Amino acid sequence: MNIHEYQAKELLAKFGVPVPAGFAALSVEEAVEASKKLPGPLYVVKAQIHAGGRGKGKFKELGEGAKGGVRLAKTEDEVRHAATEMLGNTLVTIQTGEAGKQVNRLYVTDGVDIAKEFYLALLVNRATGRVSMVASTEGGMDIETVAHDTPEKIHSIDIDTATGFMPHHGRAVAAALELTGDLAKQAANVASKLYDAFLGTDAEQIEINPLAVTEASGDSGAKLMVLDAKVGFDGNALFRHKDLVELRDETEEDPMELEASKYDLAYIKLDGNIGCMVNGAGLAMATMDIIKLNGAFPANFLDVGGGASKEKVTAAFKIILSDPAVEGILVNIFGGIMKCDIIADGIVAAAREVNLSVPLVVRLEGTNVQQGKDILANSGLPIVAANDLGDAAKKIVAEVKSAA
Repeated sequence: MNIHEYQAKELLAKFGVPVPAGFAALSVEEAVEASKKLPGPLYVVKAQIHAGGRGKGKFKELGEGAKGGVRLAKTEDEVRHAATEMLGNTLVTIQTGEAGKQVNRLYVTDGVDIAKEFYLALLVNRATGRVSMVASTEGGMDIETVAHDTPEKIHSIDIDTATGFMPHHGRAVAAALELTGDLAKQAANVASKLYDAFLGTDAEQIEINPLAVTEASGDSGAKLMVLDAKVGFDGNALFRHKDLVELRDETEEDPMELEASKYDLAYIKLDGNIGCMVNGAGLAMATMDIIKLNGAFPANFLDVGGGASKEKVTAAFKIILSDPAVEGILVNIFGGIMKCDIIADGIVAAAREVNLSVPLVVRLEGTNVQQGKDILANSGLPIVAANDLGDAAKKIVAEVKSAA
């Protein structure tokens, strides 16, 4: 589960992470009122969508010369203008795809003078089973580009959760960011607080880009501050965090993926035209691969799990068919815990309920396979049976082509 930037900053602030003052806004007037609560004279108006690259993004409804989803404003009128252009319009970034995302929320924050930007992230290193802190001096840039062009500028520091965050980890982060003196102490402190937040919320990822050094002013020295934050949580741990579940913005999620989550289905929408329903993640990946090998593209990843009920299978089938891009469906089931006759019952029930109008190829193997095949054969529906996975992929691609 992901949350918006303003929610991430409010959450991190509770763990002592330094963030600029800011307020969320759902309307133009709320954005203007938010600016009045900030000291100014510089404000930052930021579109709130679950995607990165907002500053470089473009709004579909605005002209070529229009600014992106992160804008500086020096007056209340400029805040009003920025909010008016953003709210309700569609922001297209490198992460949203061409469809973009509609902006329904804004975040108005206090502007700061930036002397230097860094990158700092925490994630689970699945190779070592530890929390990995990734640091780079190249903040404010696409970290993928940095990793590709200058990998030596990215440093990874593993932290054993049995011992927790230690002083040497803080020193390692400061060294990776090439900070010394008081700023090195601040870096160690920020890293420690972020680690506490990571464990305390069962996060999967906390990405800070940029972590900035602000210009010294008056009696105040340079400060390290989190200017942008992206946080995602482990969905399997959300039962422990009722407060975090309340932060979920369902309008940011794909409707089909949202519907699938209600039935505990692992569903991810893709860009192809052949829907897939499979039991087991590995088998689902192999199914998608063999569809591509035969010259077509999968429309989704869908794992119904090892012990799905008839109702769950019916729901999965209906979710696939709700995608207008789907021109054919391949069902690939290996019945171990899952019984083939239950899958067959679900397929028949769903096909009748939605009035199936696209080709359907089914490959069943395993427990009660003959009963399952008999159910499909006697259903009176135009279901094409397949002997194995290779045969199934060839048949569904051929059926889709002939129906085009």
